Amino acid sequence: MFCGIDWAEGHHDVALVDDTGKLLAKCRINDDLDGYRLLLDMLDMLAEHGDTAETPIPVAIETSRGLLVATLRQGPRKIYAVNPMAASRYRDRHGFSRKKSDPGDALVLANIIRTDAPVHRPLPADTDLAQAVAVLARAQQDAVWNRQQVANQLRSLLREYFPAMIEAFRDKPGTLTRPDARRILAVPPTPALAAKLQMWKLTAMLRQAGRRRGIETDAERIQQLFRQEAPRQLPLVEDAMGKQARALLLQLDAACEAVDDLARATEEAFRSHPDAAIMLTFPGIGPQVGARILGEIGDDRSRFATAGGLKAYAGSAPITRASGKRRYVGRRFVKNNRLNHVGHLWAFASLSGSSGAGSHYRRRRAGGDWHMQALLHLFNRMLGQLHHCLQTRVPFDESIAFPTVCAGQAD
Repeated sequence: MFCGIDWAEGHHDVALVDDTGKLLAKCRINDDLDGYRLLLDMLDMLAEHGDTAETPIPVAIETSRGLLVATLRQGPRKIYAVNPMAASRYRDRHGFSRKKSDPGDALVLANIIRTDAPVHRPLPADTDLAQAVAVLARAQQDAVWNRQQVANQLRSLLREYFPAMIEAFRDKPGTLTRPDARRILAVPPTPALAAKLQMWKLTAMLRQAGRRRGIETDAERIQQLFRQEAPRQLPLVEDAMGKQARALLLQLDAACEAVDDLARATEEAFRSHPDAAIMLTFPGIGPQVGARILGEIGDDRSRFATAGGLKAYAGSAPITRASGKRRYVGRRFVKNNRLNHVGHLWAFASLSGSSGAGSHYRRRRAGGDWHMQALLHLFNRMLGQLHHCLQTRVPFDESIAFPTVCAGQAD
């Protein structure tokens, strides 16, 4: 038998078919504990149809998250997360009228696993710690993106009435997200108040924000910027914009705090994982980058039987489209975007940490690759090395990873 589940927010439709595609049972369960128990009891009562501990009935569903999926994954049952677009294409095989219903979608999902299970992958059997690292790493990355979004909104507002604040921290790492920038903006949110700031007040705020060096010089530079003549909004308009800036600043402070808290939790969880010792031996991989990579590839070593499968999943391997006389080799658009994003960070950071990686990058640039192409090729190569090291449980070795470069250095 094969089970398909069309999930929704308040309820889920379930369909069970046999190996000929005949519908044997269907039902609708609620999205609560009673509904989950009803589904599990229904599946457990089907031992006469082949549901045993050795060969449990597989389940197809259009999501890999949620309490329903977590409940199903607690047992040995294989869970197939079918892409909704793929399920939509399968629906056309059962009729051309384009009709659609939740029970019908559950039936389609069950038949997908019945006919094409080998071309779909079940959810990986990652450990609890690997799943926790994935949650924290993704949350930290989302928090970084949210922090930048709020910072951009604040910067756009400051350009309208207080450009001196942007100029004061333009060349500083982090710009408006810096603790000293946020500390100063909280006190004088308008040019009128900023022009009245005394030197001792500025130096005190910089120290309170954690600054230790160059305080006097920076305070004098900022005071001069705030007291320079510049275009101004009308007093009431300027005051209103200052209140809006304070509201955005509260959001930015919360976003920065969330980034820091999640970064600490992510690093702690990552370092406690067995794969961390191997991954940290690679140039360019620190705790945050390593956590993001581990969170996306997991620790189920059977998930990617070959390095090519992992490279295709990350989008670093090219894809070939051949039809008739036309043949095209280009980059992949269907990929794990989070893994692809952190791969570029990894490759770029490895340039300064590995002579072999730097030599490989320069050789690709000399061959005609532009910057991002060379980084993608380097990421593709190092991803294969990571796959090998994790499979064989050996650390990264520069002389093996880039033998030509290391041999040249020895000569």
